[in-house]
Amino acid sequence: MIRVLSIFGTRPEAIKMAPVLLCLEQDKRFETKICNTSQHKEMVQQVLSFFKITPDYDLQIMTKAQNLTDLTSRILNFLTPVVRQCEPDTIIVQGDTTTTFAASLVAFYEKIPVAHVEAGLRTYGKLPFPEEANRRITSCLASFHFASTRANADNLKREGIPESTIWITGNTVLDSLNLTMETMATKSPVYWENKFGVASKHVLSSSEPILLITCHRRESIGTVLDQICEAIIQLAKAFPRVRMVYPVHPNPPVQKQVREKLRGIDNILLIDPLEYEPFIFLMKRADLILTDSGGIQEEATALGKTALVMRDVTERPEAIQTGLVRLVGTHTENIVSECTRLLEQPPACVPSHKENPFGDGQASRQIVEILAEALAGKRLLKRAS
Repeated sequence: MIRVLSIFGTRPEAIKMAPVLLCLEQDKRFETKICNTSQHKEMVQQVLSFFKITPDYDLQIMTKAQNLTDLTSRILNFLTPVVRQCEPDTIIVQGDTTTTFAASLVAFYEKIPVAHVEAGLRTYGKLPFPEEANRRITSCLASFHFASTRANADNLKREGIPESTIWITGNTVLDSLNLTMETMATKSPVYWENKFGVASKHVLSSSEPILLITCHRRESIGTVLDQICEAIIQLAKAFPRVRMVYPVHPNPPVQKQVREKLRGIDNILLIDPLEYEPFIFLMKRADLILTDSGGIQEEATALGKTALVMRDVTERPEAIQTGLVRLVGTHTENIVSECTRLLEQPPACVPSHKENPFGDGQASRQIVEILAEALAGKRLLKRAS
């Protein structure tokens, strides 16, 4: 059997790795082990519970007020003995987090090939921080590059990555989204009321327009987040009928800044982070999405929702090309202007898309099949040596 160790630590990684893990578990060619660094402790556990995934290792690497240096060094130190104990034929990582980068570095030091899911995203700048550096370093260390789109694959080829190590599979987020949509259809109104708590009367009502807001990136904390909060305040005053639902990221600086700026405004609902399934429900329910997230750009495209991205650059130009996702930057005036135009625009004028640029929802099966074919012979050689 081919021995695989899959490593993740944040909510986005868990969401996009979940369908790969489920496929690996069902495939008798693989012996699978799962390691969670717990970079996002509670938020990751919600995703794992929903997909019924139990890690073999939980590193619990987070400490209070931990910076990136502390985080990276703890992952390196805690993960190395796990890798040595597992002796995997390959290590699978996803995306562009500190866990992704550090796990790839451990694999490199231990001479184990890295399979990188969602490879080739680029802005070719210093933002987003530290994600752009993480993904580019991971590409240098990886042996298998699973690109979501043709543009991602082209980025890798331009950087000198051998074409024989690059596969265009689509994005596994669509696999997770499809699985989630299937389960959502079976849930009762009472189930959703329990999930949304105090926000349920607004989320489940069809009479009130909803603006869904997420903002959590490290580069946004401080002055940029102040500008974003000011834009939200102005929009709340201009559109008193619109319910602005903001699941606030648990990062303490984000919590402090957002709650101090936005509390006490009637139509701004500051709620705790949602589990994955109710968050997708809320995305479907929303009339407009305002975000600085990467993955939401892909999910919004799949759901046919318009999303305004509060960043100056995006590593997902394919989402922009659909007309559903638009960059609005981080300045208060620009955010207010674009949101105002879309909130006043009749639904018939919202752009539509025909084909999802991020694939067909079968990325996980392709990834598992490619790994099986590529590693089967190498596993036999290792056993014989």
